[in-house]
Amino acid sequence: MRRLLGSVRSRATLAATLVVAVALVAAGAAVLLSLRSNLIDQAGNDAERTAQNVVAQLAAGKPYDQLDIDDDSPVQVVDANGHLVAATEDLERISGTGTDAVQPQPRKGDAGGTGNTAGPGGEDADDDADDGKADASDDDTAQDAGEIGEVSALTDGSATIDGDPADYRFAAVPVETEDRGTLTVYAGGSLEAEQSAVNSALTVMLIGFPLLLGVVAAVTWLVTRRALRPVEGIRREMAAITASEDLARRVPQPDTHDEVARLARTTNETLAALETSVERQRRFVADASHELRSPIASLRTQLEVGVAHPELLDVPGAVEDTVRLQRLAADLLLLARLDAGEGPGDKRVDLGEVARREARGRENVAVEADVAEVAGSRGQLERVLGNLLDNAQRHARDAVTVSVGRDGDWAVAAVADDGDGVAEADRERIFERFVRLDEARTRDDGGAGLGLAIARDVAARHGGTLTVRDAPAGGALFELRLPLA
Repeated sequence: MRRLLGSVRSRATLAATLVVAVALVAAGAAVLLSLRSNLIDQAGNDAERTAQNVVAQLAAGKPYDQLDIDDDSPVQVVDANGHLVAATEDLERISGTGTDAVQPQPRKGDAGGTGNTAGPGGEDADDDADDGKADASDDDTAQDAGEIGEVSALTDGSATIDGDPADYRFAAVPVETEDRGTLTVYAGGSLEAEQSAVNSALTVMLIGFPLLLGVVAAVTWLVTRRALRPVEGIRREMAAITASEDLARRVPQPDTHDEVARLARTTNETLAALETSVERQRRFVADASHELRSPIASLRTQLEVGVAHPELLDVPGAVEDTVRLQRLAADLLLLARLDAGEGPGDKRVDLGEVARREARGRENVAVEADVAEVAGSRGQLERVLGNLLDNAQRHARDAVTVSVGRDGDWAVAAVADDGDGVAEADRERIFERFVRLDEARTRDDGGAGLGLAIARDVAARHGGTLTVRDAPAGGALFELRLPLA
């Protein structure tokens, strides 16, 4: 189970199914509540219409035993004392109204006659001519005979008519009559339609919702499977690359414009950068080993000769090889620290002072430096300007100039020589490690080819740039730009 839920496809399917289930339950509950409320309101309106019909007859002075009451709806007429004076014929049981009585009780002195409700045929009934006259005058005297009130209450209850029990919505409507006092009519509207509709809707939901959830789960499973298929291809290829250590391989890239395609492109870009980095590291190790081999071999030869023939020992040469070896080791150590992400620090350093200090004691070097403070490592910035001056002196014919100033928010240090300059095609290549362009940069005179590479890396670590272009007086001009402190 844990492995199954560990799958993105499984979690997506489960999440989608749960969300749809919650939405369906909420929507279903809202529909059922709205349907039930509307149907109950409809039953209440039916009950109110039935009650109003009976109330209109009572207000017109119609006797109890002549009231026109629908035999299919439960109706009660109750006087001010709570006595039942008229009711639906065949009413056997009732609850939820003002009284549980179902049969009117004859009482002396009741105006309009006694008895239960059915029809106009009592012994004291008038003849047809008299009935016709009374009916003709009912409408004209309704307003004078009684005053009809508003619906006073809506309640739920039940009733049994002719052996048929059912639930009803009861409306209570009062009427004020002159001869019979205050009467209250209770009439019921059937809730059968509401119960039937709600039960039908609930049955449909109980059957349809699980089927719909099954469809949602299946569709989500298939869609996520199709969407994640390229991801599985990427995973398999990455596993193969890891096993083979072949960084030249690339993951399959789908022909789409979605997140998976962007993931594949980013993965391939990462692999390309990693391949470049590993290849660069391999070249670096190979070049470093090659550069170290020369001074070590020279120093060993001199020491072996000195052991066999002390009089032939070239002490100055041995010292020179040792110094070269020490400088190369220091350069390699600095590059390693820069590659490891060593920060430049945040000390304030005057770039003009650094330039004057590095130029001191060098021949044919002119310095024009203003105050330009930057934040960083003094030692690393001294190494940059020192490397630039060393490079310029190796290529200059007669003179080297150094200038430091401000250019907006930047401190600018420029080192120019009057040599042959750098061809435009080589202006980026010279900043690569262990690169020498001509005979003037041999191992003996020009070092290992790490000075400019170190200078650019340090400039980048300080948030600046190092570029080369033609100097105004000929030769090469190296420009270091760093943000002012």
